[in-house]
This record gives sequence, C-alpha cells and structure tokens, in this order.
Amino acid sequence: MLLGSGELGKEVIIEAQRLGVETIAVDRYENAPAMQVAHRSFVVDMLDGISLRRVIEQEKPDLVVPEIEAIATETLLELEQEGYHIVPTAKATNLTMDREGIRRLASEELGLPTAKYGFANNLEELKVAVEEIGVPCVIKPIMSSSGKGQSVCRSLEEIEQSWNEAMTGGRANKNRVIVEEFIHFDSEITLLTVRSSSGTTFCPPIGHVQKDGDYIESWQPHEMSAEQLLEAQEVAKKITDALGGYGLFGVELFLSTSGVYFSEVSPRPHDTGMVTMATQDLSEFALHIRAILGYPIPAVQLWKAGASHTIKAREESKSYEVTGIAESLGVPNTQIRVFAKPETKIGRRMAVVLSNADSVTEARDKAKLAASKIEVCYGDATSKMNN
Repeated sequence: MLLGSGELGKEVIIEAQRLGVETIAVDRYENAPAMQVAHRSFVVDMLDGISLRRVIEQEKPDLVVPEIEAIATETLLELEQEGYHIVPTAKATNLTMDREGIRRLASEELGLPTAKYGFANNLEELKVAVEEIGVPCVIKPIMSSSGKGQSVCRSLEEIEQSWNEAMTGGRANKNRVIVEEFIHFDSEITLLTVRSSSGTTFCPPIGHVQKDGDYIESWQPHEMSAEQLLEAQEVAKKITDALGGYGLFGVELFLSTSGVYFSEVSPRPHDTGMVTMATQDLSEFALHIRAILGYPIPAVQLWKAGASHTIKAREESKSYEVTGIAESLGVPNTQIRVFAKPETKIGRRMAVVLSNADSVTEARDKAKLAASKIEVCYGDATSKMNN
C-alpha cells in the first residue's frame, strides 16, 4: 500500500507490478498519478489517524510504503507495534516527516556536520533565532514539500515576511519553523543510498539546481573528488543506518571547501533521482522495490551520463493540455514522463524530460532544449489530460 500517489509513487507502483506485486494507491485527492496504474485506490486524509488506520486495517497490506511527509506518523508507529511492516521503518517515517526530528538526530545524536540551526513557534521567537544565527539565513516550515514555504531571510526587516511564507507553505498546521545558517557551498547533491539484504549501496552522486527550494533540473554523475565522495558516503551511511530498515533513501548534502554538510534525508525515492530512469541499469524506483522486498542488489551500474528537467504549471486550471511532445522527442536520446495530474497549480510539476549523452554537459543541454519545446496550455484545450 502506497501512502501518497504522486509521480514518484507512480513509478514505484509500476516497478512493484513488474515483480508481480499487488498494489494499492492512497492519496488525499482522486485520480492521482499512481492511482491511474494501481490495482486499487482510496482517497483518504492521511493526516487523520483514524481514517489512515481504517484503510490499512481494511486492506491488511504486507508492506505500507509512505511516499510523502504529510502522514499521521503516530498512527504508523502504533501500527508497526501491532505487526504491520512500515517501509523502511515507522521510526524513519516519523523522524523525517519534519525537519526538526531529523536535524536533531543528525547533529545532536550522530554528530554529523550541519549548518547551525534553531527553531521558533511564533514571530517573536523567530526574531530571536535569526539574531542568534545571523543573516542571511534560510527559514523553512518544519514540514513541507517541494520547497513550499522556504525563503532566504537577508535582513532583520524580512523576518516577518519569511514567517508568513512559512505559515502559508507548511503542512499539517504546524506553526513551527527551522532557521538555518546560510551555508556558502560549491554545490548541492543528492546521494541515493540503498539499504538492502546486500548491505548498503550508493548510486553515483546527483547534482541539481533548485529555485525557491524546488528542483528544476538534475544530472548524474555530479563531479566530486574521491575524498569528497568518500566523506559523503560516510555521512549517508551513518544517517541511513540510524534510520534503519530496507529501502532507498535520498540524502541531500552540501559540498563546500570546508567539507561535506548534511542537509536532509527522505526515506523514499527522491525527485532529483528521476534522472536515474535515463542513466542507470536500475532506476531509483526499481532499487526501492527490490530493497523493500528483501531481494539482493549486488551493484548499481551507471550506463550513461544523464539529466532531467522539469515542466511546471504557471496557472491553476482543471482543464489543460501538454503540448510540444513530438518536437521534444525529436531531441536525440530523450524521454518524457507526463504525470497526468488532474489539475494544475502554480509551480506544480506536470512532466519531466530525461536525456542521456556521453557527458553531463551534453545531457543537460539536451534536456533543456527538449524541455523548452513543451508547454502547458490552459482553458478549452482540445486534448485535456484529465479526460
């Protein structure tokens, strides 16, 4: 049973079905991408513990696989105690649901290098925290997705604006934010880390560009020194060992001249990892399924360098069309995934372009070119994705 049925969950379900697994998709809205390919689906408010428990007890799945953060994790902790298998563990899902739990684990318990940080429950506490951390600093809701509610506060005069953005973009009515030191880093990477019956396996590092906290493009492999890569793998192994269980983890790290800093981790496939559908012998989704089913993963092979580039909506509409697909596919070694979401929202990912090539530079150029040919059109489109 998949809890959260977006574009990443859709690929997870497809990979599960390739190995003969019966799949159930759950989300808070109808016709979510993964629901379109699952054997069965349910519309449930996953932050409502009673509703969440009801659907899990009704279906009695062998594996409960959270795909998003906005879930009643206290209920998952209870269900795990009752014998249900939560992937990778209920503890991991609970700790990574908000930025506070995972940051305290990484910094205070494991001693991993992180940016300086603080927390605030109201505007006055936020002002105190910003003065202690200093400006510029990054202010985020403790729970959000795709960069929603995140801002860079560059002066004391911007604190209230950052607080308002965090309150608007946060999830689960959590009136609490994290304030982070602004790290001057050379690059930011995702290190996909797989815990399986074969031990811990790392995918080649993935570089990415973000805008307003949400990724725009990613590429693999990201160039790193042997020393940086070893340090990154050590950080990733420590945090994933502490979380436990089998599955794929997206570990986000900052690379700077002073070392590798831990940023965040998600105990599930990562959006920047969609590039692996064009680069590796096993995508991040195939790796996740193999791992949680207990199957071995002897190694991960990088076939070619590759890049991904997102296509985002600019308006809100329940009637839209994705155009330019034929022109985009005219770019060599290019694929497209159209997510077929039932409606658009400003900044919502609607599709992704995947390209590979002999070098990262060439792959990124191809992906950008292919993405430039695609448009999301609104209104009385002749071919609506929600039909």
